[in-house]
Amino acid sequence: MTTLFISDLHLDPSRPAITELFLAFLRDEAMQAEALYILGDLFEAWIGDDTPSAAADAVADALKAVAAAGVPVYFIRGNRDFLVGEDYARRAGFRILPDPSVIDLYGRPVLLGHGDLLCTDDVAYQQFRAQTRDPVFQAQFLAQPLAARIAFAQKARDASQARQSDMKQGDRATFETVTDVAPEEVVATFVRHGVDTMIHGHTHRPAIHALQAGGRACTRIVLGDWYEQGSVLRVTAQGWTLDSLA
Repeated sequence: MTTLFISDLHLDPSRPAITELFLAFLRDEAMQAEALYILGDLFEAWIGDDTPSAAADAVADALKAVAAAGVPVYFIRGNRDFLVGEDYARRAGFRILPDPSVIDLYGRPVLLGHGDLLCTDDVAYQQFRAQTRDPVFQAQFLAQPLAARIAFAQKARDASQARQSDMKQGDRATFETVTDVAPEEVVATFVRHGVDTMIHGHTHRPAIHALQAGGRACTRIVLGDWYEQGSVLRVTAQGWTLDSLA
């Protein structure tokens, strides 16, 4: 049996082929899995469970079918879909996990997260993250009319894209450092949770890293995004492979 991990699909109407690739993945491989974990940014944007979306409906139905087939489906919110709530979770048949969470993976404790908490060099983003994860902020935001939420989300996305564009045009090395994980935070996270394996997404830099943390040999697995192809981590009791899906 294989446990599957994916993240950063960023499903959006502008890229219907990727949505179809994901739906095919759910109909086929996911149905045979031991469990499926989605580590955030399933959607490009999410402004409330009441948002009308044919694509979100299709994804919910497909995920529900996977769960109905006896495959547990778990979800950790990302920076783009942190407002996914229990209503959508019920429709999609998945369980929302805290970020981060430690699971037992074939007898090994493994830390799961979206990954943005590791990017502590991006101070402005961490401040924005703290604000938007505040339950009071979320309640006030979700109480607004749909049109107001759409406008706010578009404004936030435009500001983020402009900021990243400015950073790229400046010092490229600084941009790469700020938008990637902070090595000291990675080590501290391993030590804090007492694990030697971590799986996350967010940075769109798929790789398997070996490092030392707290005097232990550790492994950090970074999942890839689904902008132009799929990315899946397949884990069995014998080991893991990080693969692309055409």
